[in-house]
Parts: sequence; C-alpha cells; structure tokens
Amino acid sequence: MYCIYVNWGIDYYICINNLCMFHRNIGVLLREYASEFRSIAVVGPRQSGKSTLVKTVFIEKPYVTLEDIDIRKFAETDTRGFLNQFPNGAVIDEVQRVPEILNYLQNIIDTRNEDGLFVLTGSNQFLLQDNISQTLAGRIGFIDLYPLTMSEITPEFKDHLDMKDIIFRGFYPEVIYKHRNPRVWFENYIRTYLERDVKLLKNIDNIMLFMKFVKLCAGRTGQIVNYQSLSIEAGVDFKTVQSWLGILQNSFIIKLIQPYYSNFNKRTIKAPKLYFIDTGLACNLLGLRHAKELDNYHSWGALFENFIIMEFYKNIANLGLNYPLYYWRDSNGIEIDLMIDKGTDFIPIEIKAGQTFQKDFTKNIKKIQEISLSKNKGYVVYQGDFELTDGDKIDIINYNNLAKILA
Repeated sequence: MYCIYVNWGIDYYICINNLCMFHRNIGVLLREYASEFRSIAVVGPRQSGKSTLVKTVFIEKPYVTLEDIDIRKFAETDTRGFLNQFPNGAVIDEVQRVPEILNYLQNIIDTRNEDGLFVLTGSNQFLLQDNISQTLAGRIGFIDLYPLTMSEITPEFKDHLDMKDIIFRGFYPEVIYKHRNPRVWFENYIRTYLERDVKLLKNIDNIMLFMKFVKLCAGRTGQIVNYQSLSIEAGVDFKTVQSWLGILQNSFIIKLIQPYYSNFNKRTIKAPKLYFIDTGLACNLLGLRHAKELDNYHSWGALFENFIIMEFYKNIANLGLNYPLYYWRDSNGIEIDLMIDKGTDFIPIEIKAGQTFQKDFTKNIKKIQEISLSKNKGYVVYQGDFELTDGDKIDIINYNNLAKILA
C-alpha cells in the first residue's frame, strides 16, 4: 500500500492511496524542538506512529532503522563509519538497539554547532532515557508520542462507531486505518512487548508470571494501586510489584497518576491510580473479545475514565504543555477524578460515563471549591451531547470538547 506524507499548513497528515486518514498535531512541536535543541528524541509505545511521523516531518533527512539486522550490525561494528554516512544528520529509528551510538553522537553534536541535526526514536523509554541522560544531557529535547487522539482521527473513521467501539478498538494507528481485528492485533502486540521490550528493560525470568501481573493491573484500571493486594494475587513480593509497575510505566503500557495533597510531604505515603496508555490494550487484557461485551460491563465506567484521562495526557503532550496531572481524594472519600496543574492553580475535572446529566455529577467539584482547594472553573466531562453551565464555576461538556478545557 503506497503512502504519501503531506504537510498542510500546521498539520502533518498521513495519507494512503491519496486518502488522508489522520493527522498528527504534534508535528508542529517537533519542528519547534528542532530549532531549539541540537537533537531530538521521540519516544513512545510501539506502533504509536513514531517512524511515520518523523519521516513525515523531517522528509529532507535520510532515514535508517536499527531494527534492520544488517544496518544494526554495521552500526555496532563500525559506529563511527555508520554515523559518517550522515554529514547533515539523519533520522535514526529504534536507537536503543545500539546504545553505543549515543556516545559517538555526543562528539558529533558538540563539534557541529547546528540544531536539529539528528532525530532519534525509541519505544523503550527506560533504556533510551538512561543512556541519553549519561551522554546527551542538555543537548537533546524529549518528545513523547502517544497513540492517536480523538481529534486526530478523521470523521469518516469514527463517526460510524459508538463510544464502546472506540474504547474497544483503542487508538493505535495500525488498528484504526488498516481496520485490524483488535483482538488479534493486541494479542500479537503483547507478545512482541513481552519477548522484546521487557527483555531489554530487565531480565525477568518468569514471563508467564509477569503476564499474569499485567492482566491483574488491567483489572485495576482506574483504581488506586493496592500494592499488598497485587503482591498476594501475583505471588511476588512488594518490591517486585513496585519494580514491575515501573517497567510497565517506563515502557508506555500504563500511567500512574499521583494524588495531590495540599501538604506535599504526605504525597509519598499515598498510592497512585492506575490507567492504561490505550483502552484497546486494556480491553484485550481483560479478556474482552467484542465491543458488545462492554454493554453493562462492570468496569465500563473505569474504561471510559481511562479514555478521558489519556485524551488529556495525549493532548497536553502534543501541545508541548508541561501540565502535571493528579487526582484528589480526602479522608472522607470525596474524590476528584483529575486535577490539571497549570502552575498557579488547578482545574478540577469529574468524569462520568453516563449520557444523561445528573445533578450529583457536580457535587465533589463544588465541595473542593468551597474549601478553596481550587479557584478555577471546574468541568464535568460526560457522554451526553447536551452541554450546560451549573452556575459560573462549573461547565458540563461532551467528551469531544476537551480542547475547551486546555484552551
């Protein structure tokens, strides 16, 4: 299938057979970073579209991937000769496969006073950043590329799907624009992850036990992490649970959202909430085989919450905004699903899977506004099409209008 890469104004569209399938909002940020840093590292989960994006945005640069065995052997045995092929820089894909390259790049970047010379990509965040931090600190700009956002999928691909279909399929470009069977695709995705990325990250002897742990995490989507419960059910000790959660987070499988407390000294003794980078992957790990199984599914609300949380993460990353995300819960169990830290204040957000607005949707936001935890307008994000304002401090909006909050 023939691919064409088109830059239309500020957007970078990915086209197949002259039909534009989706665009990537982060393309603008990539170009900006290329003018600010000597080199750029684009990291993210496998199949999130890193290779396609960098080839699209930096079409003028030669492209090589270290997944190719012959190219990788050349880079390993004659690293200097390999890099000398690219006097004007290049896009080097899956750079963590040959970490020695980073040592040689340091000298090249320091002797060439030129920005945006090399563009590096990698799926393995933990290993890639560990090596770069030792060699290219201060010389490289990091960009996280996640799977597609809702706004990056063209209407002809999503308008005929309901929310359960969207959450079941997830947001990986391959699943969406090539109409892959999510069940089959994610099973192979997980196998590739376990056989390749996990072994690069850490030597885990019992892969089957680790897989059991990953599935246990899927069953806790949207929940506060209970380390003791995970330890008992997985049959591993407390430190292993912490280590494995770190691996899942650093390899872009899960996100751990920390709680916010006015006394930050107490935050370290509180547990984070667990979400998956992609809802399609979470659904597969939960054993769901069809989108219809989400009808009356006991974890439907948690999966919808997961979807919204990741939409915020992805859009914030695409815009280059450094907004930390937290959740909030007090000793009385009053909880706010999401709080966006904009530096001077927090934006409180409640997430509801229902399609009909209920008055109690806003009660927790009102309570934290009463105690002045946040002076910003709060938002309720739900599935309903009817948008309204509850006084002058809370807006109730449809999930398609999240950009209103970030604006």
